[in-house]
Amino acid sequence: MKQFSKRAKMIMLVMFMLLVVPTVVFCQPPPDTNDVDTPIDGGISLLVAAGAIVGTKKVRDARKRV
Repeated sequence: MKQFSKRAKMIMLVMFMLLVVPTVVFCQPPPDTNDVDTPIDGGISLLVAAGAIVGTKKVRDARKRV
C-alpha cells in the first residue's frame, strides 16, 4: 500500500476542518417540547386595572373625610 505524503495528510486535515467541523459547530439543538407558553398579560392587566380602581376609590373617600 502506498503511504500518504505529508502534503496529502495536510490537505485531508484542511478538508476535514472545512467540511465537518462547521457542520457540527453550527447545528441547532432540538426544540424543547416541554416549553409551554402561558399568557401572563391577560391576568396581570386585569389585576392592575382592579388595583387602580380600588386605589382611586380610596383616595376619593379619604378626600371626602377631610
